Amino acid sequence: MSSTLFVGTVLTLNDNAPRASAVLVEDERISAVGEANDLRSRLPAGTTTVDLGEGVLMPGLIEPHGHPTSSAVLLSENVVDIRPVIVAAAHEVMSRISAAVATASGGVLANGWDPLLQVGLVDPTRASLDELAGNVPLVIVHNSGHSAFFNSAAAAMAGITHETPDPPGASYGRDHDGELSGVAHETAAIFAVAGPFLSKSYAEFSSLITAELARANAVGVTTLCDMSWNPAQAPLLDAAREHSEFTARLRLYEMSRPGGTSAVARTNGDDVVVQVGIKTWADGSPWVGNIATSFPYLTNSTTEAMGLEPQHRGSANFSSEEILEISRAYATQGWQLACHAHGDLAIDSVLNAWESVITELSLTDHRFRLEHVGAITPQQCERAAALGVTVSVFVDHIHYWGDVLVDELFGDSGKRWADAQSAVAAGIATTFHNDGTVTPLEPFRNMSVAMTRRSHTGRVLDGATGVSLDAALKAHTTSAAWQLQAEEQIGSIEVGKYADLIIIDRNPHDVDAEVLAQTQVLATYLAGTCVYEKA
Repeated sequence: MSSTLFVGTVLTLNDNAPRASAVLVEDERISAVGEANDLRSRLPAGTTTVDLGEGVLMPGLIEPHGHPTSSAVLLSENVVDIRPVIVAAAHEVMSRISAAVATASGGVLANGWDPLLQVGLVDPTRASLDELAGNVPLVIVHNSGHSAFFNSAAAAMAGITHETPDPPGASYGRDHDGELSGVAHETAAIFAVAGPFLSKSYAEFSSLITAELARANAVGVTTLCDMSWNPAQAPLLDAAREHSEFTARLRLYEMSRPGGTSAVARTNGDDVVVQVGIKTWADGSPWVGNIATSFPYLTNSTTEAMGLEPQHRGSANFSSEEILEISRAYATQGWQLACHAHGDLAIDSVLNAWESVITELSLTDHRFRLEHVGAITPQQCERAAALGVTVSVFVDHIHYWGDVLVDELFGDSGKRWADAQSAVAAGIATTFHNDGTVTPLEPFRNMSVAMTRRSHTGRVLDGATGVSLDAALKAHTTSAAWQLQAEEQIGSIEVGKYADLIIIDRNPHDVDAEVLAQTQVLATYLAGTCVYEKA
């Protein structure tokens, strides 16, 4: 039996004993938490001691809404990376795409197109991409992940024509004559058009998912949720685990189908990889204009460039009746439900459907999840809490797009975007997240932004108030564990739980909220084994 004693400042995130000076780990689990002198007096033979020094020990962080299996592929060398966090200027975006087309052997897949941040980009059409790439298949995925642009060669490679029906909850853009316009909206359509490009990445999946988990470990994440899981890819995960031990846990949410039945038994997996729920998309992304809101987009050159009519309001992917049908089918099988819903009308639609399902099935500990909730209102938070519905907030929108939300898209309605505090005040176990490749995995920035509500320019979105440090820390630890139905295993430093731990370079209680975003992870442990150490 191996054992390790950590000595120094410990933040347990256990409300009953929030601080300690020592933690004993035996094999994979925490066996004692307390004062250093007490634990030193009864150590097992051969115990290794880790002196934390100026560092602070806390639970491993949890990404409660992500897309690690997709991110593993999209961040590979097989995809041209044009995300705004990598490429700021529009001309460089086009230069990267053109260079890839010029040297392509089997087509080009690019990811990260974002005209709101890469000012000057104009959304392409099938015709403009045909002119750019000719017979080279070309697909460009929008940074939101909710649309993709493609040329005629890519459509032909994917077998998509003007006669191809729209997938449920998704669509292909068409011109006035019914011909493909060169845009795919929402997950099912995007996967259809991009699928042929991914075969090489799937062949390399073991190394790609290993790299994705290593990126997570470097920012202190020891558990990731996958909110767009396709069970057909289970053999890829199985092969990856045979190739090397995973350095983070995965909690999977299968993509829903109208009236569908899960491909997986309700009891499945293990403590490392397990499917726990079902994911639906009620609406889309604020950046492409397809979120269902009671308030309109602003009318200006930005929204005109997005192709939005004056006073535009987006629409939902599914009606309330369709959401009810999907939710009832999966909830009857015992699955936890998660639903992407940005607009306040979409949130209302989902809550209406879920209230019916919860009542019909007499559900109590269901933990249904609303995801992103950009335009959620305090009243909706209170209603969600009363229904036992929880929320995960995409607070990083404030950092990257805060100015755009107010000045270019929604005016005053943008000032209250990502109102995490109303969810916390309603008593909801609220979490924060990044969203696959949309924003980098940066949990400590999420905490900072949720507290300050400051954009990258320093502007405060003052239509809502910030959360406390306690709520911010819980959002990526105990609340996230609870949302993932894993609170007995992870999320806090308590006897019996897995020793998923991180050492950070500062005590969050001793620094300003702004400085919290710069927290560095010095080491990451999964089940007591060090899986990352800062050089």
